[in-house]
Amino acid sequence: MDTVFSIVLLVIAFALSLVVFRRDLQMLQQNSYRNNRYVNWLKMSGDASSISRIFLLAILMMLIAFPFVWSDAVASGLLLAMIVNELRKKYKKPLVFTKRVWRIYISLIVATLATLAASALVDCHFVPRVAIVISFFSYAYVIVVNRMLLPVENAINRSYVDDAKRRLAQMPDMKVIGITGSYGKTSTKHYLNRILCEKYNVLMTPGSFNTPMGVVRTVRESMQPYHDIFIAEMGAKNIGDIKEICDIVNPSIGIVTAVGPQHLESFKSIENVQRTKFELVDALPADGLAVVNDDFEFVANRKVDNVDVIRYAVHNTNNASCRAVDIEYSSHGTSFTAVMPDGSSIKLQTKLVGECNISNLLAAVSVAAHLGVPAEKIRYAVSKIEQVEHRLNMKRTPGGVTIIDDAFNSNPDGARMALDVIAQMKQGKRIVITPGMIELGPRQAELNEIFGQQLANACDVAIVVGEYNREAILAGINKADCVGLKLIVADSFADAQAKLASIVAPGDTVLYENDLPDTFK
Repeated sequence: MDTVFSIVLLVIAFALSLVVFRRDLQMLQQNSYRNNRYVNWLKMSGDASSISRIFLLAILMMLIAFPFVWSDAVASGLLLAMIVNELRKKYKKPLVFTKRVWRIYISLIVATLATLAASALVDCHFVPRVAIVISFFSYAYVIVVNRMLLPVENAINRSYVDDAKRRLAQMPDMKVIGITGSYGKTSTKHYLNRILCEKYNVLMTPGSFNTPMGVVRTVRESMQPYHDIFIAEMGAKNIGDIKEICDIVNPSIGIVTAVGPQHLESFKSIENVQRTKFELVDALPADGLAVVNDDFEFVANRKVDNVDVIRYAVHNTNNASCRAVDIEYSSHGTSFTAVMPDGSSIKLQTKLVGECNISNLLAAVSVAAHLGVPAEKIRYAVSKIEQVEHRLNMKRTPGGVTIIDDAFNSNPDGARMALDVIAQMKQGKRIVITPGMIELGPRQAELNEIFGQQLANACDVAIVVGEYNREAILAGINKADCVGLKLIVADSFADAQAKLASIVAPGDTVLYENDLPDTFK
């Protein structure tokens, strides 16, 4: 009977390893398969070193080390409860089983079986104990296996890159447009795509496919001989990331939407952010065109002399050849006039709201005009552009509540602009739900405190979600000292939703400002 219970315990412990490996791979994937980022997440989250986790492991080890009649059965029950608990968890961004994930996952299974086999050679009684330890220290296996497979992954990626370069070389007449920036690049990409489609066959990188391999995948899977233009969104978290993408696609037009304090944990300084974003401009050929946003200090002060340049702006228009004037907001959207580099102007009406969207439209309109899209087609396309999901997206519920969804990748400038929008709402309560901003490096607390002050001055109800930025946001709210502001603290997004339901009424406006990924609490 003891042998049977031991076998059952071993099987359950192995099953738990399979489940936690999936969770670990999910977090590794969200950290771009980079061990250094994954280790930083482990340290920050405390996921691997929580007191409850260590205590549970100690109990399991004692049950096996000092067995009584039902010790294996009790241990099996505890492990089953852990499996059920993990399977019940809901994640905002579940694991995507790519070919790379499968390679790592299968290697983890092989490594686990090899460890168990080796322990059986020493003493069969050790095997269940070893299986339990593996399930509790699964992250260590993930780190080691991911590192061991790195040469294989690099070789596979090189073959994909070479194939993408070959496909692009076969289309010399196709124009490649690169878009980068601390924020605004995804929206600008969508707006430009919609306008250019009035005249050209356009392919753009989908979603947030803004890494080298995301761009390569788009080329290999979606590019067709009839495409006239390829719009490549280019993201970066380290110096050299943009240059790596440029070396693959060789853009002739580059748009820099913003340079701001984003991803400072990896960039360390805003000067490094500037240097990296302008890798796109530096990579352009002599007959290329740079389109850059002068509303940002570290764009305006960056000299561009290797190619022709269009500087666009809404506020800092001193050196801008493309600017927005006569901006008017209404319940139907925004109207404004785009003054073009040649002195002409186009009066535009859009469903979009917010200064950031007007700025992104300016970039798209200037490039479209440069590529010969007629003014009437630009005007029509702009009027039909829909808001990009989770990026200052406004909609009205059947119950009469206005929802402003700005949940994707909040940043200091974008958050300020979103708060400016809700501050203009005069009917009903103005409610903001936010966990604050992330990846701001040493300025994390400072910028979230400033955000808290802005938050207090823009709304009637502030719901602060989670613990990560709570202290800094509350400090900012207290510093603002706004009379009448109702402050609500929520432990999770679900908790925030429940508290919102108890106070929201028809006519209210709710702004969702940022939504932290699973790697943050």
